[in-house]
Amino acid sequence: MTDSTRKADIKESPRYVFILNPISGRKNKKRIEHLIKDSFSPAEAVLEYTKEQGHAYTLAHDYAQKGTPYCIAVGGDGTVNEVASALVDTDSALGIIPAGSGNGLSNYLRIPRATRHALQVIQRPSIHTIDAGILNDRFFFSTCGIGFDARVGHAFAQRKKRGLTGYVRSVLHHFIWYKPKKYKLNIDGQKYKFRAFLITIANSGQYGNNIYISPKSRIDDGLLDVCIIKPFPKAAALPLGVKLLGRKIDRSPYLEVIRGKKITIRGRKKRQSLHVDGEPLVVKGKIKVGIRQGVLKVMVPMANKATTVKE
Repeated sequence: MTDSTRKADIKESPRYVFILNPISGRKNKKRIEHLIKDSFSPAEAVLEYTKEQGHAYTLAHDYAQKGTPYCIAVGGDGTVNEVASALVDTDSALGIIPAGSGNGLSNYLRIPRATRHALQVIQRPSIHTIDAGILNDRFFFSTCGIGFDARVGHAFAQRKKRGLTGYVRSVLHHFIWYKPKKYKLNIDGQKYKFRAFLITIANSGQYGNNIYISPKSRIDDGLLDVCIIKPFPKAAALPLGVKLLGRKIDRSPYLEVIRGKKITIRGRKKRQSLHVDGEPLVVKGKIKVGIRQGVLKVMVPMANKATTVKE
């Protein structure tokens, strides 16, 4: 994660900092602000609004360095990724108020979508330690990928209307013309060649919107699931979509999953379009992916601590 040149003006460390992206998703941000202020006193919590891409990372980094115990991302997957990336290897814990389109990590961690209930998790959390994936120099906490899902991610990022409906429209629009590509992979020293519709590397199990590409992924086991969807006939597209939504894609004959810690991917093009936690990214040359185990503290519902990462 590239640090922004903007520095947070922090005079003292509060117990909580809420880092809110004002343009993420469709939730009413003023209502969220009022609920936060009703739930916490000014002495224990501060609210910061992000002003540009990378600002959430800078704010979280500076508050963590000042010793703030809890940094809460209020936004979508991009905001959560920035805040979480800044908190890796620190004593500060990540909290999430879901306010985006996909909410992949918060869904996996079973954070309530309703702001009032998510705030109750923040007030009485269980702290769990999770892994962080790394694509070249970028952290990811849910998934990263190349192929069709990356193409859709790039298109989806340009849409004014987000949410599940917008995502489905992007999928349908690009599916008609997309052709599988050839890739060379090295997973923990073992070499593979695939012609693939997509390759998703999963730390947790889903893209967002409860669309599961890897239902059996664990976010704290020190391993990544390399999910390869092989070419399939168009008649199989609908059943595949149903399996993705029903958390049964691992039963499809078109999916192969290989687990590992160190992955490299080579495509036929020098510039590859990818996504990292749903955010579009272009990488030149070889793609290197790894895992760091137990480097991020997260705030999860108390009743779900024992089952949060089992899915």
